[in-house]
Amino acid sequence: MRTSIRTAGILAGLLATACAGSRTTPGPPPADLSGKIALVSYTSCDDMLAGLRDATEKNVTAWGLGGDLMLARTDVASAKQQATPDQAAYSTTNVNEEGVDEPDLVKTDGHRVITVTHGVLRVVDTETRKVTGTLRLVPESESWLQGDLLVSGDRALVLFQGGGAIPFGAMAKMRPGPAGPQYVLVDLSGTPKVIGSMTAHGTHVDARQVGSTVRIVVRSQPDVTFPPPKGETPERKLLEDNRAAVRKAPAEAWLPSYDVQVGGASRTERVACDHVSHPAEFTGTSLLTIHTVDLAADPAAPFAADTPVSVAADGDTVYGTKDSLYVTSNPRWWNIAATAVEDAPAPPATPPASTTPSDPVAPSSTPSPAPTPSTPPERTEVHRFDVSGPGAPRYVASGAVPGRLLNQYSLSEHDGHLRVATTSGAEVFGGSRDHSVSGVYVLDAGTLRQQGEVTGLGSGERIYSVRFIGDLGYVVTFRQTDPLYTLDLRDPAAPKVTGELKITGYSAYLHPGGPGRLIGIGQEASEKGRALGTQISLFDVSDPAAPRVLSRFHQESSGSEAEWDPHAFLYWPQSGLAMVPLTTWAEGDAPAGSAALVLKVGDGTIAKTGVIRHPAPADPAGLDPGIRRCLVIGDGVWTVSDAGLKVSDPATLADRAWIPFT
Repeated sequence: MRTSIRTAGILAGLLATACAGSRTTPGPPPADLSGKIALVSYTSCDDMLAGLRDATEKNVTAWGLGGDLMLARTDVASAKQQATPDQAAYSTTNVNEEGVDEPDLVKTDGHRVITVTHGVLRVVDTETRKVTGTLRLVPESESWLQGDLLVSGDRALVLFQGGGAIPFGAMAKMRPGPAGPQYVLVDLSGTPKVIGSMTAHGTHVDARQVGSTVRIVVRSQPDVTFPPPKGETPERKLLEDNRAAVRKAPAEAWLPSYDVQVGGASRTERVACDHVSHPAEFTGTSLLTIHTVDLAADPAAPFAADTPVSVAADGDTVYGTKDSLYVTSNPRWWNIAATAVEDAPAPPATPPASTTPSDPVAPSSTPSPAPTPSTPPERTEVHRFDVSGPGAPRYVASGAVPGRLLNQYSLSEHDGHLRVATTSGAEVFGGSRDHSVSGVYVLDAGTLRQQGEVTGLGSGERIYSVRFIGDLGYVVTFRQTDPLYTLDLRDPAAPKVTGELKITGYSAYLHPGGPGRLIGIGQEASEKGRALGTQISLFDVSDPAAPRVLSRFHQESSGSEAEWDPHAFLYWPQSGLAMVPLTTWAEGDAPAGSAALVLKVGDGTIAKTGVIRHPAPADPAGLDPGIRRCLVIGDGVWTVSDAGLKVSDPATLADRAWIPFT
């Protein structure tokens, strides 16, 4: 899921929290983590059906289980310092963990560039700079579907998100398309061709790739048929009827299903009952499923490795290492919204209160009162799966921490421990404007039991970015000014704040810039917290007790996709080249298409080299020339837009080639 600059601006406005009083204050009240979180497999389909029916009946409303999901999250990949000198001379996708790839709209192996835009996959030869293969994967009427890529050798997996995940604060629209996310396997060994596809009945959450193995996380809701309301039916009667429908629903209503198409044949499969697990407390209104796809599999049976496993839980954030896959959930916090038409009013700024899992269920013969609303719990549950071997993931452990995550940057596994950064009491989550506070919790990665914590970061503020690098951590909180906290995490039992830097604006993304250096991409802001335009900062963090700003670049009235999707950020340490897509606008005008801002990052300075733009299409209704991604391949800089690829000289930015997508 990608978010527009406009939507990101709305999010920034909604999520900003207060900075009042001391920067480091006592942490939030201890969350009730005494509930059993460890997952338990069902012993039979009857056992599963009874458990899921009971939980769902307690949580169904008079209006059913809700439709499309509003996700108050930023779909972010993270970043790893890219391409060290002993690696091949091309950049790769900016990812969080080395050796763990993440889906993006472009991939390269140095010899070819593979892109997917508007439903079309293209292969470009980097030597001849010509398109050597084109394959339309969805009908033109569905070109709006967001597509991303994962590649291994001559196989590409194209992930079309589908399924209707709506950014928090955006408006849903009725559009034709698949019922859920589609995953299409493409053979790239010659003329690109489809060798198989899978359509999941749910919503795409995220995916990770290690070697040729891809793990895909999908969220689904029960497929329960509720009776249509008639006339002025009282709400209590609607609720009673819906609970009765849940009690009658078969096991298939909950078991996640997916369609597989190979060689012209199609089949529908479901997760087996004994592959479904549950924690002690769950709503029954959603399941998370992990699929496994081997990109090196026999083309006659490309999905043979998939033995999916499911968990009765919500989920919104995926973090992966080479050996582990973590899926987190904020229980009962999903804001379920009915699908809106184009002229529908905007959704509320905060998620509605939900019901408690302990609401009693009245006998079917007696009308039941509606569940009593309650504030969603201030905790994040974490489930860890072992993905070190082939085949289905193996469940390892579950744990919980107070507060809510920002994104996958908030998680980091290091030396047998998982570090988790959260904010508690943020205003956007229903908290008081001045009472939010953030902290970092250290868990044993084997058991996910808490080992230590450091809390009280940014009183009245919320986390805007997190970066963990080895034994150090960096946390940015913001409301009106940007404190950058440095953390010493060497002792898992006693993590501590070692330094703090207070500056205007904020960094929404932090990237390692070499020994003792940190690069921040975000927004400059006024003293009252009003965003003023893209700001890129170079921090000296060589002394964790005294972080300082070395240099800052500010572009007024601008925004960058890299602020919420670090896949859009390129840093090439060999030459100090840094590039981000940049959209600018004049007061009162609509934003112009994004260009590529090229910067030179030195040991103590950031300087603007110039800007790369793609040619405007002859047809104003043609493909968008706004630049989305930047690559380094050999001695050239490549920029990617929906309209095509441009190759430029890295020193002078002079044009070398334009490869249009027609």
